[in-house]
Amino acid sequence: MAMFKIQTLNSIAVTGLNRLPRDRYEVASELGRPDAILLRSFKMHDMQVPGSVLAVGRAGAGTNNIPVAKLSKDGIPVFNTPGANANAVKELVIAGLLMAARNLPQAIDYVHTLTGSGDELDKAVEAGKKQFVGFELPKRTLGVVGLGAIGVEVANAALKLGMNVLGYDPTITVQHAWQLSSGVQKAANLDDVFARADVVTVHVPLNKNTDKLVNAARLEAMRRGSVILNFSRDAIVDDAAVVEALNTGKLRAYVTDFPTRTLIDQPKVICLPHLGASTVEAEENCAVMVVDNVREFLENGNVTRSVNFPETVLHRTRPHRVAIPHKNVPNMVAQILTALAAQNINIADMLNHSRDELSYTLVDLDVPPNAATLERIRNIDGILSARVLPIIDA
Repeated sequence: MAMFKIQTLNSIAVTGLNRLPRDRYEVASELGRPDAILLRSFKMHDMQVPGSVLAVGRAGAGTNNIPVAKLSKDGIPVFNTPGANANAVKELVIAGLLMAARNLPQAIDYVHTLTGSGDELDKAVEAGKKQFVGFELPKRTLGVVGLGAIGVEVANAALKLGMNVLGYDPTITVQHAWQLSSGVQKAANLDDVFARADVVTVHVPLNKNTDKLVNAARLEAMRRGSVILNFSRDAIVDDAAVVEALNTGKLRAYVTDFPTRTLIDQPKVICLPHLGASTVEAEENCAVMVVDNVREFLENGNVTRSVNFPETVLHRTRPHRVAIPHKNVPNMVAQILTALAAQNINIADMLNHSRDELSYTLVDLDVPPNAATLERIRNIDGILSARVLPIIDA
């Protein structure tokens, strides 16, 4: 009998699912009382999440389709896969940049309207190409807003194409800073990016601070004939402001991975059908990463790459481990230890990490807690759950 049940709300690459041993895991799109949920773009907000669920994993970076705040209150970690699709998105961004620079979609559409052949076709080609004159990338300035896994790759790639690159990210991590080429210039602020760049590409998560980050005021500050690229999230760009800027000539093109009826009908907008991570390699990378993270949590209680839980990794020193998510308030750990001491259990090792309003405690024990001890821990005010991890042979 399987030890864990995994429900898939979307198709997950087999390469990832194959990392779940079939003697321990049952995986299906429909099953009762799942221990974890794996998904990609399925919208969970209106879904009744089963009470059996211990973890949710998204094979992708963004989690706007997942009720993260609600799951946090129930002590359920949400895992994602930052960086797993970075190369796929980077290549698409560069493709979008080239499409805008050389008017490629419009030129292709024009060719499809041509009739005739031979000299007649040649004359039509020569006559029409004048309307598609573009620009070259060297010496142009690309502004990159957001220097996470994708933004860093885009910035480095643009430098290799001969562009001047201006980067802005006040929260850049040390890891990403090391990966960023020294040739990338640092912008003073967002307004500095828009004022100095010929092309701006955004690579930030959607939240209250980034909603309509690209707006009328910032577009007005740009040079005439500029380009905006959006392969991040639709609401980060104010579509109405972009359309107005295109109509006045302030923008020459807008390239987006998020089509709307309004944008599709605009001749200067290049819309793609959300292709960002749509490569075989990216889907496999995301599946492998999220499966590994969810499996490690279910089997060992360790947390890596979670959007709501603190990073918590404790090498397992005993077969008996208890995982306890709880509110980040004083005296929680002391009450947990008191409950264990009441059963006269020796604590071999433990780790407690916090993130915002949530804390997470792992405790390795010489003997397992009994039902009464577990119930005592669960009844402590502020405890979200208490789980005894299974003993799994290597």
